[in-house]
This record gives sequence, structure tokens and C-alpha cells, in this order.
Amino acid sequence: MSTATATKVLTDRINRIEVSATMAITAEALKLKAQGIDLADFGAGEPHFSTPQHIKDAAIQAIQQNVTRYTAVAGTPEVRKAIVDRHAADFGTNYAADECVFTAGGKLAIFNSVEVLVEHGDEVIVPVPFWVSYKDIIEFAGGTPVFLETDEAQNFRITVESVEAAITDKTKAIILNTPSNPSGAVLGSEDLYAIVRLAHSKGIYVLLDECYVYLTFTGEIVSGASCTECKEHVIVLGSLSKTYAMTGWRAGFALGPKQIISAMSKLQSQSTSNTASMVQRASIAALTGSQECVSEMRADYIKLRDRVLEGFKSIPGLTCTVPQGAFYVYPNISAFIGKGGIKSASDLAAKLLSEAHVVVVPGEAFGTENHIRLSYAVSGDVIDKGVQRMRDFFAKL
Repeated sequence: MSTATATKVLTDRINRIEVSATMAITAEALKLKAQGIDLADFGAGEPHFSTPQHIKDAAIQAIQQNVTRYTAVAGTPEVRKAIVDRHAADFGTNYAADECVFTAGGKLAIFNSVEVLVEHGDEVIVPVPFWVSYKDIIEFAGGTPVFLETDEAQNFRITVESVEAAITDKTKAIILNTPSNPSGAVLGSEDLYAIVRLAHSKGIYVLLDECYVYLTFTGEIVSGASCTECKEHVIVLGSLSKTYAMTGWRAGFALGPKQIISAMSKLQSQSTSNTASMVQRASIAALTGSQECVSEMRADYIKLRDRVLEGFKSIPGLTCTVPQGAFYVYPNISAFIGKGGIKSASDLAAKLLSEAHVVVVPGEAFGTENHIRLSYAVSGDVIDKGVQRMRDFFAKL
């Protein structure tokens, strides 16, 4: 069978998307680790903490009590109540249980929301830099991502004026991710609320990716959904993965207008169905129990951020904005393009991996050409080792 014929086997929609760049980097790193190579791995965005014990205990107890059967597609009433109560307590929102769906991870919540909202020809505004999957999820649905450039000198700030300038008569939605993956940029409440109100006034949906909302270092933890008067055009897309170190549990959720949540549940009924029943029990424990574990993790991330930024100061030519949330740094590597045969951020990432055994993700995956992303959700020793290897690598260019 020829290549041309083979390509026709696959649908246009699957050919519109690519494999997640972070997953591809992780796969390459795993190959080297399997060969016994010691890596300083800043690739995947995953907490280095273990899931708190009370959350694990809840899952174990659920299994022992035979809580292992199907639940309602959208999740049990108890887990949905825990979600809406947690969000109400922290952000003053007023969602009902039927305005909530529990999903197999935050990514599925994003995917399903785009699938039920975005038609062919619709535009979705995506601030740059952006999380790797937004572009592909939008294009899979047939939509067109409209990339909103931001100013690195202003810490990648998004303003209501820049959003308004990007709106056309085809704009269906805007995705806001704050704190941001990859830059760690945080939208202040004034900017965030202004954008939500603008979108609402124009009938545009705001998809709030709140994956890192509790990992904000400014002392102000905010949600755009606090603008309750704009509720009909706001969809909260949440995750327990980063907040409670539960990445492998696949626990996410969406909050929004009943019609949209119902449509997302309908789509989920024909794909994953319900999330694992014991994961729902564990999630209830996470959401209703003490939140001290979140505060402790956040405090540790601040120390790790400061440690990696201090290390960067010893690498001439490497510059980096100060992240205000999440657990990533997004240094500018433009000073090294053109040196040592390096033509792009992807070239640099490949050489760092093969020659310095440091795992990073190239900025092209996030919509910029002069950056690399490092996750500092690692031990302090890994940070020190990785920075030293980077310092030695760049010194030889």
C-alpha cells in the first residue's frame, strides 16, 4: 500500500493534530533512563510529592468496601457536591450539582468543552505562550485557534484591550489559563474580571483552565467564575492533579451552565463513561479534607522556583521572567540560537538531552520560538545538578 493510499485510511480530524510535545519528550527521556543514563528531568509537569495519605486511604477504603461499580456518568452526587462546595467556599461561586461533571482528568474536561461548543469555522482566542494541547484540541473540533501575542517584558500579561482587539464575528470562545503553563504568568483579578465581563457582553464563552489555580504565589487566588453575573458564558475546567499531587488518578471536572454540562456528560457517556468510582471517593477526601497539604506544597514550590532562578543567574545570556504561579520556568534562550549549530529551541532541547542529559521542552510546543520550559517540581538536588549541566553546556557553545 502506498503512503498516499495509507493516509486516506485516517480521518482529516486525526491528521489535523499532533502527538503531545511533552509526552514525546517524556518518551525520549524514558528511553535514555532505560539505558541507565542519569537525567536531570525537567520535562513533564508533574508534582514530585506523593499523594497525601488521607486521599490514598479513602481510595483503599472504597476498594475494600467494594465501591468498584459504575456510577452516574457525570459522577456521584457526593463528588459533585464536594466540587461545587469547594469552589463556592474558595471563590464565592454558586454552582449546583447538575452544573458539574466529573471527568477523567482536566484534559478531558477541556477536550469535551471544546467539542460541544466549537463548530467548523469558529475561532477560539488562545494567549501565547499556551499549553501544548489547546491548539490541537481546537483544531480537532474543526475550530481555528487565534493566537494572542503577549509581551515577555510585561511577564506575558494579557489585557482586556488586547483580547478585544482579537475578537471577530467568528469568535466563539477564549481560553484563559492562570497561572499559566508554561510561563507561570498570573492574571490579576482586575484583568481577569475585565476579560470575563467583556466576553460575556459579547456572548463569547470563557474557558477557564484552573489546573494551577491553587498554586498561585501572589497571595491572591482568584477565579474568573467569581463574576457570577457572567455565569452563562463561563466554563470552569478544573483538575485535582496538580493541587493534590494526583496526576495518575485522572481526576478533573467542569463547572458551567446546565445545558453545556449536560452536553459534556452526553459526550462522556459515549466515550469514557464515569471516572473510576474509587477515584471519586479519593477526590471527595481531597476536596473536603484539610487543605494544609496544598499550602505546604505551594510553599515548597516557591522555594524551588527561587532556587532555579538563582541558578540561572550563573548562566550568561539566559534570561527568565519570574513565574507567579504553577511550577514552571520559561527562560529565553535567543542568545544561544546560531551557536554550536543550534538553529531553534527544538535543536537546543535535543542537544541538552543528548549531550548534557537535561530534559526540557522546546518553546515551539507552546507557541514561541525562543524559549524552553523547565518544570521545577523536582527535588532541590535535581535542580542543582540540572543547572550545573546547563551551565557547562552553554559555556561550551
